[in-house]
Amino acid sequence: MSGASLDLFRSFLTVYRAGSVSAAADQLGLAQPTVTAHIKSLEAELERPLFQRIARGMTPTPAADHLAARIGPALDDLAQAVLHELHGPGETFGHTVHLGGPAELVCTRVLPSLAGLVTEGLRLRITLGLPDQLLADLSSGGLDLVVSTLRPRRRGLSVDALTDEEFALVAAPSWTFGDIDHAPLIAYAENLPILRRYWHTVFDTRLTRTPAVVVPDLRGVLAAVTAGAGITVLPTYLCAGELADGRLHQLHHPDIPPINTLFIATRNGPAHPAITAVRGHLLLHAGGWA
Repeated sequence: MSGASLDLFRSFLTVYRAGSVSAAADQLGLAQPTVTAHIKSLEAELERPLFQRIARGMTPTPAADHLAARIGPALDDLAQAVLHELHGPGETFGHTVHLGGPAELVCTRVLPSLAGLVTEGLRLRITLGLPDQLLADLSSGGLDLVVSTLRPRRRGLSVDALTDEEFALVAAPSWTFGDIDHAPLIAYAENLPILRRYWHTVFDTRLTRTPAVVVPDLRGVLAAVTAGAGITVLPTYLCAGELADGRLHQLHHPDIPPINTLFIATRNGPAHPAITAVRGHLLLHAGGWA
């Protein structure tokens, strides 16, 4: 491989991790034909194919897996060293961090957790949405970090468990446990994903009722239930204040409450110190969100 330049290896590793030439070109700031030419040149140098071209991206061959394992750590170390050279300790937050996550979690837990870093100079741009689209934006380079309610399965992402969210069946004091079979259901989505999971886990039964209210933001669900509209299942971090002051109460106390693990994801490889700082801060403090 003596004839292959560092640019070829860099383009290869970015395509390998991003899953497509277009996503890699965006991350590298290069034209797609340039990245394609780099891959072809490296394949010619190695005398073997590195990717199989498919309709929606590139699938690595065993040779690509082997090459990525060999060169990935060295290129990552080199890039990280360059970043630290360019961004001294006083410039940790010289990069705007683009973070994505679910609206209610970002607004009630993530942003308050990061307030201290903002006062130190952190610049944040927030995108709210569902996991699939946010993780696609992360893979393509549009986001730097994603807090996800689902475990990310995309290739090229570094994923850590962030914390567990616990769920509770709640209602205003006017409703009791005896009402659960006929009380209006207030839901996040038409197919009742959170409620159905609770019914299956706790009551070992399938919930087939139609919700009375559907609002695609758990803060709206919380507002409706607190006003007495019906019953729902919410993460306890979101309704802790209402439970504490009596505006809501738990209708049931299972021995093992249902939980869901939250994850934080970034792209593989070196990251700007600002991204590393945000990720590390959230991993350190998320345990106190419950």
